[in-house]
Amino acid sequence: MSFDKPPVVLLHGIAMSGNAWQDVVPLLSNYHEVFTPTALGHRGGPPVQRRPATITDVVDAAERYLDERGLERPHLAGNSMGGRVAIELARRGRAATVCAFSPAGFWSPGDGFQAIAMGKIQRGASLGRRARPILPFMYKSALLRKFMFRDIAWHGDRLSAARAVEMVDDGIDCAILADLCAAADWQIARLDPLPCPITIAWGEKETVVPVGGYGETERIPRASIKTLPGVSHVPMIDDPGVVARTILAVTGAEKN
Repeated sequence: MSFDKPPVVLLHGIAMSGNAWQDVVPLLSNYHEVFTPTALGHRGGPPVQRRPATITDVVDAAERYLDERGLERPHLAGNSMGGRVAIELARRGRAATVCAFSPAGFWSPGDGFQAIAMGKIQRGASLGRRARPILPFMYKSALLRKFMFRDIAWHGDRLSAARAVEMVDDGIDCAILADLCAAADWQIARLDPLPCPITIAWGEKETVVPVGGYGETERIPRASIKTLPGVSHVPMIDDPGVVARTILAVTGAEKN
């Protein structure tokens, strides 16, 4: 399939949806055909066919999405779980470039990092489920939005109240959250040489996964590593502009 502009596929994090990228899409659309799929088993995404679901299942479903839309080797950008999926799709030869924001999976068995990260996510989903009836009222307060989203965003107050509730609903309705939190196939295997240019971008305010000595330079030794100022684990909340500029620098679109 031919496209007027080079395609870029944006892959969201665990317990989120394609809507996570809504503020970034307009900033990319002058340069790229933009696709924002929702992952397998997530709210609005394709239903899961077997349980327990694994990260490999999520990658397989993402590859089917590319096949169904004639996207042979699009540019890929992913956040957290989406970064993990983008790197694996690149390994399969399905990416022109990869820009991975705070990708999950550089931890090692027994180091406890997966349990810490997934524990935060599960506790957040559980709290959201219990508090859901009053969240539309709570989230009228920017201070409460900042506090409630502190694990994933440095500036959670920048979310609108409606958008904050929508993100909680994404987490509540993620059918495979428990499966993925317990999955044993998160770890990123060594990737050298690179199948395409890969950039790994960490938020300066990252709190979900450890930054520095996290294994990215050993697992993907030829990747470009960047630190993004003033953003945390989900940088699309904190600064859509810096996210878009980072993606465009990787795809080279602004140079064309």
